Amino acid sequence: MTERIRVLLVDDHGLFRSGIKSLLKRSDEFEVVGEAADGLEGAKRAKQLAPDVVLLDLHMPGVGGQDALKLILEDVPNTHVLMLTVSEDSEDLLTTLRSGATGYLLKNIEAETLIDAIRMASRGEPVISPLMMGKLLANRTPGGASASSPTVADTELDKLTPREREILGCIAKGQSNKQIARNLEVAESTVKIHVQSVLKKLHLSSRVQAAVFAVERGFAAQ
Repeated sequence: MTERIRVLLVDDHGLFRSGIKSLLKRSDEFEVVGEAADGLEGAKRAKQLAPDVVLLDLHMPGVGGQDALKLILEDVPNTHVLMLTVSEDSEDLLTTLRSGATGYLLKNIEAETLIDAIRMASRGEPVISPLMMGKLLANRTPGGASASSPTVADTELDKLTPREREILGCIAKGQSNKQIARNLEVAESTVKIHVQSVLKKLHLSSRVQAAVFAVERGFAAQ
């Protein structure tokens, strides 16, 4: 039997947590290992339980999602944090992704989409709400340049092969390894090798960082 995806729910609304818990209990694929009603308790529970995925609300009384995210990733770096929020603010999106969140979804998401997102997040694949991806694209400066200062990754872009640049564009569009493999007609194992090479060459530590970097520089539009 395949190991279950262990999920921690962190949200100050008990009714919302109950709904998500009931949804996940319908499948043997998931196990809700714990709940928390605020960011500080969520960070403590994450440290104790080391879940595969944390569903984390952004705006909560006391310690909010942004601070909780940093605490969780400091203590449990292998846990994937999926922000689940009502905030449509592009700055909230960018801040959480730059801080290491694996994804950013809005609470009006369809149940099956959430299930798929948790699966992707458990594999470390970035998941961003289509609406928020649109805002991320709109946040770029004209001509595809980043609004932020050049980074080490910018100086290393020329080291990417044409295939690696193509895959970086696919990552920017939020595609999984399986989707990239299908679209490019290559083996999924080949895609994984290319992704690791892209991260190494750009001195980035995760697909999420690569996705944000690529979107800000216009790769999603290519």
